[in-house]
Amino acid sequence: MIHYQLRCGEAHEFDGWFKDSAAFDRLAGARLVQCPVCGGTEVSRALMAPAIGRKGRVEAAATEGQPAPAAPPGGNASVPPGGNAPVPAGGGAPMTAGPLPAQVRAMLQRLRAEVERNCDYVGKEFADEARRMARGESDRRGIYGEASEADAEALHDEGIEIARIPWVPPADS
Repeated sequence: MIHYQLRCGEAHEFDGWFKDSAAFDRLAGARLVQCPVCGGTEVSRALMAPAIGRKGRVEAAATEGQPAPAAPPGGNASVPPGGNAPVPAGGGAPMTAGPLPAQVRAMLQRLRAEVERNCDYVGKEFADEARRMARGESDRRGIYGEASEADAEALHDEGIEIARIPWVPPADS
C-alpha cells in the first residue's frame, strides 16, 4: 500500500492510503476520492516529504500520542507490501467522545472496503505472518487481521511497521 498527502480543489489537505499509484489514479480519475472537509472530488497528490526512518526504529509519527481508534475485539491490522502499513486498532478504545460525522464514517467504510478488496485476511495469525514477511519467509503483500496491544507493541519493538486504522462496520450493514 502507498500513502499520499492529497489536496482538493479548495486547497484542503488530507492523506490517504492506496494499493498503489495506479489505484489512486483510477479512483481519483473516477472522482471516488473525496475531501473530508468539503466533500470535493477534484483531488490531486500534494507535495510530500519522504518518510525516512532510523535503523531499528519504526516510524510511528502518525499514531504516536493519539488514542487507539475503535475496532472489533482483538483489533485488526494491516501491513502492505514493503512492510509499511495502514494499521487497524487494537483494544477497542473509543476514537471520539461522540458519533463519527457521516463523511468520516463514509471514508472509513471506503477504506475498509479497499483493505478487504486488496489485502489478505490472516486473522489471529497477523503478528506471526507480519514477522514471516519481515524475515523474507513469506511473500510481501498487504495483510490485515487481529493483533492484541501486546502483539502490536512487540512488532513495533522488532522494527516491523504496522499502522492502526479505525475498523468501522461496512457500508452495507
